[in-house]
Amino acid sequence: MSYTKQEVLDFVKENDVKFVRLAFCDLLGRQKNISIMAEELPRAFAEGISFDASAIRGLADVSRSDLLLVPEPETLHLLPWRPAQGRVIRFFCQIKYPDYSPYPGDSRGLLQTVTRRLRDLGFSAQIGTECEFYLFKTDQDGYPTKTTHDEGEYMDISPLDRGENVRREICLTLLEMGIKPESSHHEQGPGQNEIDFTYSDPITAADHFLTFKSVVKAIAAQNGLFASFMPKPLEGQPGNGLHVNISVTKNGTNIFGDKEHSSDAESFISGILTYAREMSAFLNPTVNSYKRLGSFKAPLYVSWSHQNRSQLIRIPAAVGDKTRIELRSPDCTVNPYLAFAAVLSAGLAGINQKLRLPLPEDRNLYKAEADSTKHLEKLPTDLEEAVTLAAQSAFLKETLGADLISLYLDLLREQLELYKRAPDKSEFSERNYFRVF
Repeated sequence: MSYTKQEVLDFVKENDVKFVRLAFCDLLGRQKNISIMAEELPRAFAEGISFDASAIRGLADVSRSDLLLVPEPETLHLLPWRPAQGRVIRFFCQIKYPDYSPYPGDSRGLLQTVTRRLRDLGFSAQIGTECEFYLFKTDQDGYPTKTTHDEGEYMDISPLDRGENVRREICLTLLEMGIKPESSHHEQGPGQNEIDFTYSDPITAADHFLTFKSVVKAIAAQNGLFASFMPKPLEGQPGNGLHVNISVTKNGTNIFGDKEHSSDAESFISGILTYAREMSAFLNPTVNSYKRLGSFKAPLYVSWSHQNRSQLIRIPAAVGDKTRIELRSPDCTVNPYLAFAAVLSAGLAGINQKLRLPLPEDRNLYKAEADSTKHLEKLPTDLEEAVTLAAQSAFLKETLGADLISLYLDLLREQLELYKRAPDKSEFSERNYFRVF
């Protein structure tokens, strides 16, 4: 539902709202917020709320540290898991300088710019996400263990699937917030779950993704569990992916809708394939991300096909307006605004450059002989390679901005350096990935 500022203020009065969370995410996609009292909301709309951006890595330095959070009224959500008395609402915010000019490091604002570029050329995009996560038991002090919630497998039911009530509670909470899950099930790994979402515009899809992660964490904790979106939390088990489904319309018509691909559809797919390696730092932004790729249906090669789950891009079985592409490499550690902005920009670049689509790889690439895959490019094998490719990318600098790219890659280089210096790599991964994502 879309709210005006006055409707928001009326809602606050009528629903005993006492606390307002002003939310945003840092460049690495970690959601942040400041909580203000409800009486301060008119001032937040009119003037913004100042915060120390230098305290958030990669956002600003101390020489120009004051930034403003300006809530967007249409993003109002009540937080159902918070107390019913003295209720809590949350907004996503624009980030601005004190003179009210846009802050270039606002990744949400960047995605808004990309969607405008699409619209100016007669295109619009819809995105639906498929998000995987593990549920782990906690110890007597509430800290996470590596013991999974169950030993279920793909699409098992109770009693093998012990997560069905947690997924149900997550879905009902999201519905109460006006966010519509499409389906949910037990995934392939023990204690692994998946919840998929209906399509929405890119900004809303990114907002909902961040909201979803916070809801999963909150509901899991209420059930004495710990939810982890870490790409590869368990050795020898499937990783957690974020499959990104994209449909694109041109002048109201789905460009993927025909049995024979339109030239725009082929060029859009080709653009993503062309820039896939350069974008990997935005789609797989942790050291742990690269332990997932290449096994358990996570892609290894830059390739595409119909229905085939061993590909980077597949076109699922669907007809008409439901036809879409599915990008299978991202994981849930992404900054969704940057990830979606990069992917949509790559597709648009493919259309602008009229790129030709290579032949599909209609085979199981996990079982293919090495000689038969020599012609295929591989996704980066580690974060260091991904950072190098991104730093050299003229496409990323042009579409996302050189300053933002520099800030973002510096954060990834810092992560790499800390990982290399860590005497215990497993302990580093648990502290920085398992417990964080």
